[in-house]
Amino acid sequence: MGSKWRKVKLAFGLNLCVYSPRNHVADNDDDEESPPPSERRSDAALLSPPGDWTSAPPTPSSNRLRLSKSLSRSSSKKTCSICLATMRRGDGQAIFTAECSHSFHFHCIASNVKHGNQICPVCRAKWKEIPLQGPTLEPPMGRARINPVDWHQNNDFMTVIRRLPPPRSSSARNVAPLFQAPDPAIFNDDESLDHEIDSSEKSFSNRSASGCDDDRRKVAVMTYTEVPAVAKSSTSDSFTVLLHLKAPVSNSWHNATRSDAKLPKIAQSPRAPVDLVTVLDISGSMAGTKLALLKRAMGFVIQNLGPNDRLAVIAFSSTARRLFPLRRMSEAGRQQALQAVNSLVANGGTNIAEGLRKGAKIMEDRRENNPVASIILLSDGQDTYTVNSSSQNQPNYQLLLPLSIRPNEASGFKIPVHAFGFGADHDASSMHSISEISGGTFSFIETESVIQDAFAQCIGGLLSVVVKDLNVKIECVHPSIRLGSLKAGSYPNRILSNQRAGSIDVGDLYADEERDFLLSVNVPAETSSNETSLLKVKCVYNDPLTKESVTLEGKEVRIERTDLTRREDVSIEVDRQHNRIRAAEAMAQARTAAENGDLAGAISILENVRKALSATVSAKSHDRLCISLDAELKEMQERMASRHIYEASGRAYILSGLSSHSWQRATARGDSTDGSSLVQAYQTPSMVEMVTRSQATLLGSPSAQRLLRPVWSFASQPKPR
Repeated sequence: MGSKWRKVKLAFGLNLCVYSPRNHVADNDDDEESPPPSERRSDAALLSPPGDWTSAPPTPSSNRLRLSKSLSRSSSKKTCSICLATMRRGDGQAIFTAECSHSFHFHCIASNVKHGNQICPVCRAKWKEIPLQGPTLEPPMGRARINPVDWHQNNDFMTVIRRLPPPRSSSARNVAPLFQAPDPAIFNDDESLDHEIDSSEKSFSNRSASGCDDDRRKVAVMTYTEVPAVAKSSTSDSFTVLLHLKAPVSNSWHNATRSDAKLPKIAQSPRAPVDLVTVLDISGSMAGTKLALLKRAMGFVIQNLGPNDRLAVIAFSSTARRLFPLRRMSEAGRQQALQAVNSLVANGGTNIAEGLRKGAKIMEDRRENNPVASIILLSDGQDTYTVNSSSQNQPNYQLLLPLSIRPNEASGFKIPVHAFGFGADHDASSMHSISEISGGTFSFIETESVIQDAFAQCIGGLLSVVVKDLNVKIECVHPSIRLGSLKAGSYPNRILSNQRAGSIDVGDLYADEERDFLLSVNVPAETSSNETSLLKVKCVYNDPLTKESVTLEGKEVRIERTDLTRREDVSIEVDRQHNRIRAAEAMAQARTAAENGDLAGAISILENVRKALSATVSAKSHDRLCISLDAELKEMQERMASRHIYEASGRAYILSGLSSHSWQRATARGDSTDGSSLVQAYQTPSMVEMVTRSQATLLGSPSAQRLLRPVWSFASQPKPR
């Protein structure tokens, strides 16, 4: 028996339009005559909700995705592939069924078309009949609008536009996509914050006021000397002190009720809300699987932002446009964001600078600010509009980054850009430079299928910021002590001219995140005391949740002075950080050699540092960080086997590693987001939890569907050392 859809079409004799009441849902399950959807696994089919995924052989592009053979057919019947909401009878929403037999909420697909997308989001079929919202929408130029006579013009009204043959003139063919309003001159239309204080946040504030859990909410400051004791008669010009900082854990956490013990713990405590702008490359090279996977990854980000978080999306190709203003991710905000992202179509060149300019402008022009702000940039190509890479001189990548979001001590305005290089053709040097200048990280997405995990790791950190604007001050105590050097990676640091004091600008910290800095001082001879006071440390930062300034006075760093010289074992904590810095310096030297064409020399540099690390105290005690460093250095050697391999992945892998070690923050590179990988340095529990959620949704396990509910704060657990 034919479906209701076919019956209505035959009854009207139009074969192109249908009136669907609010409480009617298209039901094609009994449609024996309608042609089945395409059996091929289309790129857009990857966007279907993971709730309907079942086990299937891996696709050619990835062995991690498990897709059902009938994915598009089953998912389109039960859920709208644009907003991912369930389509049920009597839910009060009109349903549009396209000529390819896939169904969507009418308002979703109408918005999709409004943004210029006129192909099926599931099977990629080109539609001849295009849905538009009525009754006020006028037919676009070059198309005919057909309304059945005597139909009431109300909110249930649906219009289907049939394509007319394309115009012959070239000027008509080059018309810009319809319904794209020009961006305003000033982006001051951000949605009001209007934060709601729920009971858990009130409870947290009360605990803060009463002083409960005070220590758990403060940065932990610890110091280690390279040896605990030095003979009174001995002196040293380069004595190492390790300064170790650890951010507070997530304010409180407990297990949610779950039947599957393997699922991550879900935190229930309040956190600092985020203003996030994503700047996405939709140039022609992103067409197909790349764009489909990007849309799915953005869907994951949108679903995991909370109602007090705000999101804006910039899409760029030859030019850049803002898809929607900085909008709170309420239910309505998430729906709008999902519709806008799923309407994206790949076309044109790659103008990274213009995309970043508009992303920075959103941050600069906003009327209100959330405590945390960041930009995520993704591109698979090279900017062909701003940077002249063919020049004999080194390209000036600073031109890609707007002045307004570079670190500025005078204004205090700083927005980190977390850059993601996608595939083998992106410009890793430019993406690394953008992130390094702005204070963000650079991740290398080598395999298309891990883009969602890479985004998940990034937002897992951004959604768990517990420390803002951390500044560390170091002062010498003993009158003869002088600071020799500060090993702080990419963090701005300074030593005063008299060498009696120094400081490090650490910035923001995620929950449970750790920072390690090595200080070098001189140690004078001591005749009158059994100990020498070397340094004292003070930390000043802002609590993003309570907006209070916190000052911590650390204990003095002292060493014991003995009458006799005795052999002391080097502190394993200090040795571990020496190894990290030594490995990072070798990576930078190897990269310089490789860029100069000396791949053999680059491999030799990495091999020498691997041998040196293997003889250290921490390596002999099977230290986890040392094992990770060795695995990473070995991987870099393999990616320098030939010029072709280095150009395709070696450069990006090394730069991502350098970014990670210089900021001591997790980045995605190779299989670093995989739980079995040895290269997992600096991951926090919040990052691990969000990546686990991402992988669970990709695998489509029944238990994973409970994870699709947004998580707006995170679990904490001790970090193994």
